[in-house]
Amino acid sequence: MVHEPSLAAIRQALRRPLPGRAAQMRMATRPRPDLEARPPGHRPREGGVLILLYPKDGRLHFPLTRRTETLGDHKGQISLPGGAREGDEPLEWTALRETHEELGVDPRSVEILGVLTPLYIFPSDYYITPYVGTRPDCPTFVPDPLEVAEVLEVPLLTLLDPAIRQEEEWILYGTTTRVPFYQIGEHKVWGATAMVLSEFAAILGARQGLAPSP
Repeated sequence: MVHEPSLAAIRQALRRPLPGRAAQMRMATRPRPDLEARPPGHRPREGGVLILLYPKDGRLHFPLTRRTETLGDHKGQISLPGGAREGDEPLEWTALRETHEELGVDPRSVEILGVLTPLYIFPSDYYITPYVGTRPDCPTFVPDPLEVAEVLEVPLLTLLDPAIRQEEEWILYGTTTRVPFYQIGEHKVWGATAMVLSEFAAILGARQGLAPSP
């Protein structure tokens, strides 16, 4: 039986060596653009995203957002809250600030538990660093209507359900592509968001003594 890990156990797991790219690649599209195919000296934009854990109905949840169709990058897709770094601010603060701007969550209410493996997003030329944080109560989300079309509140244990991992063949950028995704309700969570969640799921699964999803 799969049990929900405690915040203390998650904090401890995040201090151990991370499963890294191998876990991320379980949810990567195939074929995937060469992650290192960037011009010499090119520096992608940097960003931070947040997996925000909070209690609701006796279970830990985290929010995902459906992006509006008016955004320049990844319009209409399901994403973790987060965005672009401003100036030389710490990336941890980027993730907290962007979560506040998108969802109205006070950064002072969030405790950062740890950091996951950074990931390069080829289509938007972003290098993102994912953080895991928590707050002691369920937020009252105030989504920014320019950025957020819908807030999805996902039970943490959903990530440990192998039935949500599915795969289809899509045409992406003119190429026939195998796309793994998490089916969460009526939504398909794929791309960089799925890759970040795949590493987090691997950490949770290892804590449970489970084999990672194939």
